[in-house]
Amino acid sequence: MFRQKINIKNSRSLQETSMKKTIYFLFALTLFVLVSVQSKAQQYKPNYEFALGLKFGGYENGIAGKYFLDNSTSLEGILGFRSHGLVVTGLYELNINAFNTPGLQFYYGAGAHVGAVGAGVYKRFGGTNEFYNSGQVLLGIDGVVGLEYVIPNSPIAISVDLDPRVEFTGGPFVDLAPGLGIKYTF
Repeated sequence: MFRQKINIKNSRSLQETSMKKTIYFLFALTLFVLVSVQSKAQQYKPNYEFALGLKFGGYENGIAGKYFLDNSTSLEGILGFRSHGLVVTGLYELNINAFNTPGLQFYYGAGAHVGAVGAGVYKRFGGTNEFYNSGQVLLGIDGVVGLEYVIPNSPIAISVDLDPRVEFTGGPFVDLAPGLGIKYTF
């Protein structure tokens, strides 16, 4: 009987975690649909060509750079640090003016990451942590959906986003984390 209570408690915890991830996913999807429908006919003109700054997220914190290839396409690279390792992430992003507000853009995209971590706990956002007994190579695919605002009459851009990730190391798993960025634009 005691064992059944523990299993019921673990089952509820897994259901709550799954529900949180589903809510995050639906929020991101809704935001994507609303902004893309509203902004479909608008051509986005970036306020900068290149930006360099810091990115704080559920996986790693690090240095980020964003470069516009044209008016609506950008590449973003992140050199992320965590307590037991280093991860490099590359993203291809599409940018659209959001809510007819100058300097506010909606962006979404996909990419991949590669890195290495030493033995220790891999902290997952909103899920069970993974523990590695020894060093691991990290390899996976990434997505991003978010908003970025360039403060008028300043070179500062601030962004908030959701970052889904599929990690193939240690058995495949999916994770979703929020991100916050602050960049200096050139």
